[in-house]
Amino acid sequence: MKRRDFLKGIAGGAALAIAQPALALAREKSRIPDAVGILYDATLCIGCKACMVGCRKANNLQPEMVGSQNLWDNPIDLSARTLNIIKKYENGTGEYKDRETNGFSFIKRHCMHCVDPACVSACPASALPKDPKTGIVSYNKDACIGCRYCQVACPFLIPKFEWDNPFPKIVKCQLCNHLLAKGQLPGCCDVCPTGASLFGPAAALLEDAKRRQNMQPGKYYNFPVSSIQSGQIQYQKAAQYLPHIYGENEVGGTQVLMLAGVPFVKLGLPDLPARSYVALAENIQHTLYKGMILPIVAFGGLIFLVKRSGKNKE
Repeated sequence: MKRRDFLKGIAGGAALAIAQPALALAREKSRIPDAVGILYDATLCIGCKACMVGCRKANNLQPEMVGSQNLWDNPIDLSARTLNIIKKYENGTGEYKDRETNGFSFIKRHCMHCVDPACVSACPASALPKDPKTGIVSYNKDACIGCRYCQVACPFLIPKFEWDNPFPKIVKCQLCNHLLAKGQLPGCCDVCPTGASLFGPAAALLEDAKRRQNMQPGKYYNFPVSSIQSGQIQYQKAAQYLPHIYGENEVGGTQVLMLAGVPFVKLGLPDLPARSYVALAENIQHTLYKGMILPIVAFGGLIFLVKRSGKNKE
């Protein structure tokens, strides 16, 4: 069988498959009405890292000790033992808070709980379910097969793997859903002293983020603390916000929203398109592979060519 004939057969099979009507086109998922999330306001963050301590305590995570005598818990990035971390951006003299030039800013990193999560779509074992009511992306260790596809799929590089565990699993922020079930707040939001990490309904958080962007810099306003529904208020000076709510549109939207005075790319967050990667990938997948049309036709074309080659030899 000649290489040209083989390629013609495969191409013909592929053309037939593609010519079939798409049985399931990708969907653009919308936000769940009762979804919950977190609004992180970098301009209110003082870098105290109480949220990291609260997260570790709420999830029974072992500290990541550093130093010659292992006295300090000071992780440098997210890991299997650190689900939430505060990082610092600094430029030039670093004198002015929330300034890109000669300034500094803090940024919080943890799972963004995407509206259309790539990790959920990539997982072949359904080990990362998205709650249909709250929108929280959780993790089922009993279903996980350890393929780590979720790590590759996540545009925010959130899922971490327990490399040093003989029976490893994936670790990620689950928005303290075990505490929410008891009527409590996520560990990071519960202990934040300034309201920089604020829990609440995702729709209300988005509305409050837009309210803050309309504030006049330098004037004092009310900022809710811990939860947008807690009734706790702090009277604070408004900063100069960027006209960008990170997570409102990125990859189809996320339930963790962020405000800052420094460009998010400078703070280490990826510059992502508004359309979900999942929608694009599943559109291709569903068009070509729904009902196994393409593999079956391609395989049939290959069998035909092999048989024809055998007859020619006879």
